[in-house]
Amino acid sequence: MPYRLGVVMDPIEGITPYKDTTLAMLLEAQRRGWTVHYYTLADLSLRDGVAYGDGAELTVRDDNHDWFSLGERREAPLDQLDALLMRKDPPVDSAFVYATHILEVAERAGVRVINRPAGLRKVQEKLAIAHFPQCCTPTVVEMKAAPLKAFIHAQGQAVLKPLHGMGGEAIFVVRAGDPNTSVIIEQLSERGTRYVMAQRYLPEISDGDRRILVIDGRPVDFALARLPAAGESRGNLAAGGRGVARALTDRERWIVEQVRPLLIEQGILFAGLDVIGGYLTEVNVTSPTCVREIDTQQGTNIAGELFTAIEGQLSGDR
Repeated sequence: MPYRLGVVMDPIEGITPYKDTTLAMLLEAQRRGWTVHYYTLADLSLRDGVAYGDGAELTVRDDNHDWFSLGERREAPLDQLDALLMRKDPPVDSAFVYATHILEVAERAGVRVINRPAGLRKVQEKLAIAHFPQCCTPTVVEMKAAPLKAFIHAQGQAVLKPLHGMGGEAIFVVRAGDPNTSVIIEQLSERGTRYVMAQRYLPEISDGDRRILVIDGRPVDFALARLPAAGESRGNLAAGGRGVARALTDRERWIVEQVRPLLIEQGILFAGLDVIGGYLTEVNVTSPTCVREIDTQQGTNIAGELFTAIEGQLSGDR
C-alpha cells in the first residue's frame, strides 16, 4: 500500500516550477508511488479535537508551463495521511502559528509532520543563531535606536534586517555615519515597536551567501553560493542573486555539527543554514529552498535523500 502524503503550501499556481523546492519534493514522492494531497492554510481546520483538511489529490509534472492537476476537493481528517510536508513560506504570523497547532493535533493522531510543528514554533529562523555564538559574527537584537546606532558605530558597517522577513526583504547595509541611519531604524523597527537584528557586515558576501541543506542532521555535500547581482549587497535569489553549487568546506561541516543537536531535538528533518564567510547567519526551517539549483548543477537528488529519511521514519512507525 503506497504512502499518503499531504502538503501545506502557498497556492501552487503561483510557484516558479523550475526552481521550486516543494515541487521537487512532490515529484519525488510521486515517483515513489505516494499519493499526494494538497492544502493551503485556509484548508486546515479543527473540529471536536480532530484536525481536518479540505484538500484535493494532486498530480505534478516537471513542466514550467503545466505543472499540476487537482482532483475533486474533499474534506477528511488529516490522520488519514501517513506524512505531511509543512511548506508554507514565511512570514511566521499568527495564521502560520495557529496552523502548526492544528498540525500538532494531526501529529498526535499519528501523522508524521515535516518539519515538526513544535519545532517550527521553537526555531525562529534568525534568532536561532543565538544558540551558536561560536559560529556567528557579532550580532545584536534590539527595538531601541540608540543601541543599534552604537552597534553600527562600533562595527563600522552593519547589516540590519527585520526578524520576520525572507528572500532578502528589507535588508539594509548601513555604514557608521550614514545620514539615513535613523530613518532606516525607524522603518525596520516600526518606530521602536518591532525587534531588529544587526550583524557585522561581512565583505565575504561577494563570494556568496551559502545555503547548506541539512537532512536528518546530515549536510548535503554541496552548498548553493548565492552571488549578489552587480550593485547589490544581497545574495538572495529572490533579490536577483545567482546560485552556484560548491562543495562544502571543513568550516561549514563544523557549523552543521554545532547546529545538528538542535535540529534533531526539535524534529527539524529538513533545514537550510545560511553561511557567509564561514559565519552562520540564519537557520531556515519553514520552507528551505535551493534544492533544484543544486540538483541541476551537480546531478544530485536531494528530495530523494529527504524521502529516504521520511520512509525510514515511517517504516519504524508501522
